Amino acid sequence: MEVLAAIPFICMLLGIALLPLIVPHIWEHPAAPLGLVAICSLPVIMLAPGPQERHLLLHGIEEYIAFMALISALYVTAGGIHVSGNPRGTPHVNVIFLTIGAVAASLIGTTGASMLLIRPMLDANQERRHKVHMVIFFILIVSNSGGLLTPLGDPPLYLGYLHGVPFTFTLKLWPAWLAATGFLLLFFWLWDRRAYARETPEDLQLDAEHETGIRIDGKINLVVAAGIIACSALGIPSPWRELAYSFLIALSLWLTASDVREANTFHYGPLKEVAILFLGIFITMVPALHALEEVAPHLPVGHPLGLFLMSGALSSVLDNAPTYLLFASLAAAHAGHGTDLAALAMHSPVLLSAVSVGSVFMGANTYIGNGPNLLVKAVAEGAGAARVEMPHFFGYAGWAVSILTPVYLMVAAMMVFGII
Repeated sequence: MEVLAAIPFICMLLGIALLPLIVPHIWEHPAAPLGLVAICSLPVIMLAPGPQERHLLLHGIEEYIAFMALISALYVTAGGIHVSGNPRGTPHVNVIFLTIGAVAASLIGTTGASMLLIRPMLDANQERRHKVHMVIFFILIVSNSGGLLTPLGDPPLYLGYLHGVPFTFTLKLWPAWLAATGFLLLFFWLWDRRAYARETPEDLQLDAEHETGIRIDGKINLVVAAGIIACSALGIPSPWRELAYSFLIALSLWLTASDVREANTFHYGPLKEVAILFLGIFITMVPALHALEEVAPHLPVGHPLGLFLMSGALSSVLDNAPTYLLFASLAAAHAGHGTDLAALAMHSPVLLSAVSVGSVFMGANTYIGNGPNLLVKAVAEGAGAARVEMPHFFGYAGWAVSILTPVYLMVAAMMVFGII
């Protein structure tokens, strides 16, 4: 029965992964993702006859609404801040972009940092030919691992905060953040130096000729972003939190001059694609997660390495927020704390640390592991003259897992030696 319950979710994942490869022209049509969601979601909705199943499905939709409200608020606000200018797209400049993004991700969230910095980084490297790796490292660092330090950084950590985990708990994870950020920045710098050497002299000369200083327009959105952070940090309950996000979205749209968004080539296409696909993911993963709850107690949820690998592996294909909550709750129950995540953080912090790092870091393994991944991909592919042709689902996964494997080994060693 567990396998049968997971079939719609498996079909949803396979559709996202394979349809762009098999029928690319059909998949580019706006109705194609919506059709996939309908085909995979209808069986789940129709086969939820009992009150418990309907309650779980309704709860999944509520979580989707909360997820998209935060994603939308950060997307619209970041889209109203235009970082203009065209610094030279050198390895040094690109490392600075990624370093700023790694810090900003824990302050304004991985979505906010991603939407704020991906366009100016693409513009800075517009004249370069070899730049797919830039967007991939951007997703790994800014859209995922950079958000580890605060509950505002990544949705799973925020979900833990709402369930009682102290706000300062994630600050204790700084060794993992520093190790991942340092390794990825160094790896990127070495990779980008080699790619930069392959650029033609003509393109590099054009890049130098187009160099200009940095200017920031739409600064009022920094205040709006602070409001989003405050709504998140204060733990305002639903639906008031989502209403507050809606108000802040309207405020951002009202206060931002239209030419600022036009300069960002801001449009709702990437957000619509994420909204449609994640609607299907959130609906179909309800029975998949319910089936997992029956199996998971038989798994090694009392060992940090087991939790790190299992929560991380599932965060690669499930949204990492409910995956985090599931394994954190299972770890709490195994440690004798019921479902009290605050007690887990106090008495068995190594278990919660393992779930936190696994969910955040391995959400980078696929495009659907974390919301900003698909947003960055969509922005990069629709960036006009700075457009980057991104690899498909499996191609990206191969890149990500290969690059991140040393990070996972370092984290595992830190757990063995009690560093985190």
